[in-house]
Amino acid sequence: MSDYVPFQIQFEIIKRLPVKSLLKFRSVSQPWKSLIDSSEFIAEYNVSQTQPQRLSVWYNDPWSAKDRFVSFVDDDTFTLHEFTSTVPKLIKNLQSVVGSSHGLLCLYSYYKDPGRSTNDETVKGVVLWNPSIRKSVYITTHVSSQWCEEQSTVLGFGVSPATNDPTVVKFKRVTYADPRTKDHMHWVVEVFTLSAGCWRIPSTKPPNGTITLTWEQVVIDKFIYRFCFDGIPSLRNNLIMSYDMTTEEFRMVNLPDCLAHQRCVNLSISKVWESLAVLEYSRNINKQVCVVWMMDRVVANLFTKLFTIKTPNIWDFRPNITLGFTKSGKPILGLKGRDEEPAALVVYEPRSEHIKEIGIYGRYGLFFVGSYVETLLLHEQVNYSVYSYNN
Repeated sequence: MSDYVPFQIQFEIIKRLPVKSLLKFRSVSQPWKSLIDSSEFIAEYNVSQTQPQRLSVWYNDPWSAKDRFVSFVDDDTFTLHEFTSTVPKLIKNLQSVVGSSHGLLCLYSYYKDPGRSTNDETVKGVVLWNPSIRKSVYITTHVSSQWCEEQSTVLGFGVSPATNDPTVVKFKRVTYADPRTKDHMHWVVEVFTLSAGCWRIPSTKPPNGTITLTWEQVVIDKFIYRFCFDGIPSLRNNLIMSYDMTTEEFRMVNLPDCLAHQRCVNLSISKVWESLAVLEYSRNINKQVCVVWMMDRVVANLFTKLFTIKTPNIWDFRPNITLGFTKSGKPILGLKGRDEEPAALVVYEPRSEHIKEIGIYGRYGLFFVGSYVETLLLHEQVNYSVYSYNN
C-alpha cells in the first residue's frame, strides 16, 4: 500500500483503526512502527476516535469478592463492549481507584516488602493501567518520614492534553508536634510524569496547610479538580481546588453560600457534559435527594442548578451515590440493596424519575465509573515495570 497511497492518506486511515490492529501494524514495517510510536500520532489518535463513546466501571463482585473491570457503550442500550475478568498482577491490595483519564486507570494499592527493612515496611503506590492493551506500570509513592509526628497523603491523576503525559500528583500534609511552630501544618507537593520517570517538587506555591483535601477528583481538559474544605473552625468553607497540569498552578474555586457552608459529607464533585459539577445530598422521610449543580464555563465561580435526583429512601443511613453521568447527562447511580443484597448500577432519567438497571451488581461503596477510550498510552513501556520512589 505504501507504494501507491500517499503517506498523509495512510496516516488518516491508520489513526482510525482499533488499538489492537495498530499494534499489529507496528510489526509490518519500520516506517509504520516509527509513525505509530510518534508522539504526534498518539496525540492525533486520542482526539480522532471513531469508536462509540464508552464508559468504564470498576467494581467488586459480591459473590467472588474479586475486583472486576467492564466497559460498555454509552448509549440507551448500554451494551457490554469488553470484559476483563482479571486485573493487573501489580495490584496487591487495592485501596481505591484514584481516577481515569485518556483511557488509563490509576489504582492505589500497597504491599509488604520484607526486603526493604527489618520492620517489613509497607510500600504504597499507584498502578497505571491501560486495559485496551493490557499494560501496566507501578509507581511507588511511599516515603518514610522520621522528622514529623503526623502525615496524610492524597493522590491525584490525569493525562495532560498538551503532552499526553500521564501525571500523578502527591499531596502530603506534614504536621509538626509543636503547634506554636510557624506553619506547623503544610502541604508538600510532588509531581510524577511518566516521561521523566521520577518525582520532583514543582516551583509553584502549594495549597494552604489549613485546607483539608479529599480523595474526590475530576479531570476536565488540563485541570485536576479536587473537593476540599478549610480546616479552620471559624472559616469552615467547602472549596474546590484546581491543579493545572500545564502550568502546575493551584487555584481555589469558591462555591455559592448554599454549598460553601454545608456539611462536607453532604457534597461531592463530578463531571457532566465536560463541565465541573457539585452534587448536594439530602434526604426526607420518603426520598433521597441529590441536587446537581454545574459550574459555568465562562463566568468564574458561578454554579447553576441543573436538576434534582430523587430515589427511594431506605433508612439504613447509606445514600444512593451518584457515580457519574452519561454523555446525554443522565446520572449513573450506585443503588444500594436491601439488607444483604448487592448494590445495583442504574441509570436515572431526571424527567420521568425512571430507574434502569444495566446488569452490573457489586459491593456497596466500591463502584467507580469513568469515561473510557482506547489509547496507545503505555505501549512503549515494559509491562509490569516499577518506578521506585528514589529513581
